[in-house]
Amino acid sequence: MSRMICAATAALGVALAAPAAAEEFKWAVTTDPQTMDPHAVNSTPVLGFLNNTYEGLVRRGKDMSVEPALATGWEPIGEGEGWRFTLREGVTFHDGSSFDAEDVLFSYQRASSPESDTASWFAPVSEVKVIDAYTVDFMTTAPNPLFPSSIANWMIMDSGWAEANNATRPDKEAGNHATLNANGTGAFKVTTREPGLRTVLEPFEGWWGEAEHNITRAELTPIQNPATALAALLSGDVDFINPVPIQDVARLASNPDVKVVQGIEARVIMLGFPHEAEALKFSSDIDGENPFADVRVRQAVAHAINVPAILQTIMRGNAEPVNQLVSAAMSGYSEALGAAPAYDPEKARALLAEAGYADGFSFGLKCPNNRYLNDEAVCQAVTGMLAQVGIDATLEAMPVNNYWPELRADNFDMYLLGWSPGTFDAEHPIRFLVATPNEEKKLGSWNFGGFSNARIDTLLPMIQSEIDPAERQAMLDEVAQIMADEQAYVPLYVQPLVWGTRANIELTQRPDNFFILRWVTVS
Repeated sequence: MSRMICAATAALGVALAAPAAAEEFKWAVTTDPQTMDPHAVNSTPVLGFLNNTYEGLVRRGKDMSVEPALATGWEPIGEGEGWRFTLREGVTFHDGSSFDAEDVLFSYQRASSPESDTASWFAPVSEVKVIDAYTVDFMTTAPNPLFPSSIANWMIMDSGWAEANNATRPDKEAGNHATLNANGTGAFKVTTREPGLRTVLEPFEGWWGEAEHNITRAELTPIQNPATALAALLSGDVDFINPVPIQDVARLASNPDVKVVQGIEARVIMLGFPHEAEALKFSSDIDGENPFADVRVRQAVAHAINVPAILQTIMRGNAEPVNQLVSAAMSGYSEALGAAPAYDPEKARALLAEAGYADGFSFGLKCPNNRYLNDEAVCQAVTGMLAQVGIDATLEAMPVNNYWPELRADNFDMYLLGWSPGTFDAEHPIRFLVATPNEEKKLGSWNFGGFSNARIDTLLPMIQSEIDPAERQAMLDEVAQIMADEQAYVPLYVQPLVWGTRANIELTQRPDNFFILRWVTVS
């Protein structure tokens, strides 16, 4: 059996103890999963949660390596024509129906449809062929060595269940049966779903895998206020919270009843611009112009932001600065790229004057207040720093459920975004955040500002198909340099991971910030 194992960072883990007596488990997060539909929203709160109840052909292990799930093996077809997956036999969905190749084909058609938020994952696929009940071929437009790892978060749905419940396509706006209900093959099944209040899971007795947990019932509660979540952990009302407020890490670490699990996430936090907008939408003094269309203005923003100060004061030294859309731990990171723009307010003012905005201008900054660690506080700091060079932002912070629709409606002048590459490779953000948006080619689905560069669009399919590591890296280096020269985004830092648990909990923390229940034991 031939497998593609993508380069990945080592998992930041807590050793797993031998399963103890069965126990209930409760945990709290700031962001409730928007949906139970695995193809409707491509975000960590959704995909991370649903990895507990749905499964894909492959999955990531504790060390982030790609391993078998609903496929027992995969191998390349011909000279890079595609990939053949051998499916696991004897698998059943939570409702008792059998899993086979037709479910894979259906899930591909659903997940790659225009209604899906995961369509970009299948941009390299030209056709999917059912060879027999337990063999499926994914044909690609060019050799694609990363394809198996690129679908590690693609989850398989039961075609019969979806059809019977009028959920053959995702519905991100109005929702459908799959929005509130789940029927996967995973280790846990959803038994209660009350959006914004609680979601209850119980072990699936018919799961094909071998349980490593000792949980009899698990309950997720969204608690947006970090102080409230911390109090719930300290009182024992919940067993686990994500995240721990940065300012409380030291205090929590000294408490013998709880533990702090700390690491660095794969997620890069950045600022995005309205590249293709003709004019600002939230300016009181600029009419019919878009200053951010000028690279000098974007560079001025980069020089105006004191990233070290943000990391020291808001993140308490728990985050790392970054100069590109992936961290140094990711495959394809460009060692050749120079350092990020230095904090230099005088240079920022000079660039603004050179661009014709010596007196500055006003604009609107959109930011979530419950998606990333200290997201609103970071945006407040950015607002203050930009004001120092004459760029006056009106900050509007909102819950993430309202935030994504605003960005997709182009209702912003600048925005905050975090991105964790699903393949742990630099190609991933290029495909989603940098490629010219093209629905037919399934590219640029999270490129809200409409950045476009013809050279990058030319290089992307070459990067996806190149098997020589040196040649591939040279192309990735070129893209990273173009991105830096154009200041397409302003990368700020790599987000820290700070989880809190009761002292009797053992779990594994991965750098993708996915919380996997089947690795949890309560003693």
